[in-house]
Amino acid sequence: MSMDLMITFAIIIIGVFLFVKDYFSIDTTSILIMALFIVAGVLNPEEGFSGFNHPATITLGCIFVVSGGVFHSGILDGLSYKIIKLAKIHYVVALVVFCVITALFSAFINDTAVVALMLPIALTVCRETGISPGRLLMPISFAALFGGTCTLIGTSTNILVSSYAKQYGLEPFGMFEFSQAALCLLVVGFLYIFLISPLLLPKNKKPDALTLEAKEYITELMVAEDCSDINKLISETALTNDYKISVLSILRDGYLLYDLNPETTIKQGDILKVMLPPQTINRLLDIKGYQVEGSQRIKTAEDSSEAYNIYEVIIPVGSPLAEGTLKSMRFNRTYNMAVLAIRQRGDVLLDKLTSIHLKEGDMLLVLGSKAELQNLENQKLVVTLSEYEKKKTNYKKAIPAVLIGVGVVLAASLNITTILISAMIGALLMVLTGILKPKEAYQAVEWKVIFMMAGVLSMGTALEKTGGATLIADFIEKTLGQYDAHITLSLLFLVSFISTNLISSKATAALMTPVVISLAALMEVSERPFLVAVMFACSLTFMTPMSYPTNTMVYAPGNYKFNDFLKVGTPLNIIIWIAASFIIPYFFPF
Repeated sequence: MSMDLMITFAIIIIGVFLFVKDYFSIDTTSILIMALFIVAGVLNPEEGFSGFNHPATITLGCIFVVSGGVFHSGILDGLSYKIIKLAKIHYVVALVVFCVITALFSAFINDTAVVALMLPIALTVCRETGISPGRLLMPISFAALFGGTCTLIGTSTNILVSSYAKQYGLEPFGMFEFSQAALCLLVVGFLYIFLISPLLLPKNKKPDALTLEAKEYITELMVAEDCSDINKLISETALTNDYKISVLSILRDGYLLYDLNPETTIKQGDILKVMLPPQTINRLLDIKGYQVEGSQRIKTAEDSSEAYNIYEVIIPVGSPLAEGTLKSMRFNRTYNMAVLAIRQRGDVLLDKLTSIHLKEGDMLLVLGSKAELQNLENQKLVVTLSEYEKKKTNYKKAIPAVLIGVGVVLAASLNITTILISAMIGALLMVLTGILKPKEAYQAVEWKVIFMMAGVLSMGTALEKTGGATLIADFIEKTLGQYDAHITLSLLFLVSFISTNLISSKATAALMTPVVISLAALMEVSERPFLVAVMFACSLTFMTPMSYPTNTMVYAPGNYKFNDFLKVGTPLNIIIWIAASFIIPYFFPF
């Protein structure tokens, strides 16, 4: 064994240790590993930094911009009220609706962004129906993982493995090449999520201060002549049944009626004084037959008293707020907003907020103006859970954004060009057509993921250069050579998904991909099934909240404990492992 090879193994062991212990953020650890390879002389600077211009990294960055253009147009926000209306029917309906829509979006849009979109919608449903967030958020995260495996651009792991294959002289994967196998696993996973997980998910818990709405508003509604609720009892109106709004009093013909009950009748011309959470105000603007009395006054009050609005926000994956404290960042002075409370790993912390170490997935209760909140969102510091102002769909941007996104997918799937070229053209079109400004395009890129990707690619490069991949593959071939290729694939899937629950999915993929390519050559079988196994195993990871960014995102708002993921995710991982051992070889013969 050469000195370079021994150094390579030593650096990888150090890297795995740092990934598991989580001393630094994942991207920091990845860059540190890359630097160690360069300083130790295993890789020269060009080889070490080659991850930044690797096709997988560039493709992923362009996909982030394309996804950002679709989100920025607001077209997906327009679906939120329809989702809420369906989900409020029953818990099972909510579970199915959220999982199916999340999986569908995640097949074509970054899964972390999809979960960020679905979080506030799901929490709204939970508030209005009494469903515990813990009963919905974990399945939503799992559905995003299943959806991401269905297409080449569904998850960065797929792009990474496919680019590796091309780098080694193999045929890269097509847009929908592994969709059939992924859909089979999705069906198996959904059967578990719909039938078994409700028995294992945390039962209804008493909502805490951050799960409930932070503040309710009192406003007035005038009953117009075209209102469908005229001459109906309060208990029969859409306000009560569809929107869960409390009617406090009625001004009728100059008389104020306080003594109300469910049998009170609504009349044309009535002015209703109602109490409702902030996000419901915007929904009222869409109700035919009701006019928000004083809506202009509400807007004026909002403009003049912006510092007194309260918002619930969550720190998303990649936020610069993570791994810092309010004091060290001078949060109040820098962003002109006050943090009233922090919920970290299920605990509500009401004092000494400035010294608390913030982490991804933490929820904050902040006080400030809408403009200041927008500033936080633009810098990708937070994701808002409770919004006062509805985002309106800009169809002048939405239609071309969707067409560009569809064009990127079609161009790659029809082999008109490579996914790298189609994604690059799509990203440029998003800027050239004005859908995104250059600054917004930069903000759409998850730079933490980009740096992590570039860093972990150095591990695969070092293994390949020093012969480590071949050495490991030779060891595996001698150890497992006595077994059938199907069993070898099954064991590789097992090793990959266990590793992903300990270190990051990208690091596992970067380590395993060159190994399985060398192993396939030694076994004289097709490398295709092994590569698909690595893709699926690194993406379908459910056992811990740290195993995938979407799991981390739902951890705090779902009020989960670490054991909740073990209890629900471990059986699912085992079931998927067994199913994949049969499904992958069926669609990708050796």
